Amino acid sequence: MNVSLVRIPARRSHSNHEAVARQIGLAIVTGQYPEGSRLPGDAELLPALGVSRPVLREALKTLAAKGLIVARARVGTVVRERAAWAMFDPDILAWHLDAGIDARFLHDLADIRRAVEPEAAALAAARRTVEDLAALRTSVEAMAASPAASPAFADGDLALHLGVARASGNPFMASMGAVIEAALRASFRLSAPDEGQGRSDTVAAHARIVDAIEARDGPGAASAMMDVIESGLRRHAARF
Repeated sequence: MNVSLVRIPARRSHSNHEAVARQIGLAIVTGQYPEGSRLPGDAELLPALGVSRPVLREALKTLAAKGLIVARARVGTVVRERAAWAMFDPDILAWHLDAGIDARFLHDLADIRRAVEPEAAALAAARRTVEDLAALRTSVEAMAASPAASPAFADGDLALHLGVARASGNPFMASMGAVIEAALRASFRLSAPDEGQGRSDTVAAHARIVDAIEARDGPGAASAMMDVIESGLRRHAARF
């Protein structure tokens, strides 16, 4: 089966152990080290990575904390099954985007957004503050003032979705920011709205979310959010 992959470059690590964790993490999410396989030992990894033992140890601790690997007595360090991975972790999401995403991964992200973001919008309609509304309006204005393919447009889009999650007043929904960011970054790189009617429609669709939240219309806010999510998926369909 020919599976189309789209790579979405992510932010880069800074410290040595973060860079090593990313390198090994990418090898795991791409299947170079499959689930259930044993990682090479220090004698092989240290010269291959060109780092010290303490740096490698710290990187492996990071990967273990994210659920990717586990140290087993008399066996070594083993890659855990995917179900154990902390998929909401910002680094794991970033590594998937770096490695290349397919239609299945994009739809999996959309499933989570469908389950959470409309409800977050409905809660925001009931709980939003004056400050929340001001921030949401600023996000829409940033989108309206920016070209569709510009970073400023994408930043405004992301700020709005994260702002809705915060305005929900639910800390669990607010903690979904990494998933929302990954989905929107992928969405923007795959297919930003066109500069004509597509851009206008996208801005208007996001404004409807804010209008419904301001009007304390929970069902309307949920529906408007769902429309935005589905619209993005339709734009991506041609890429896969």
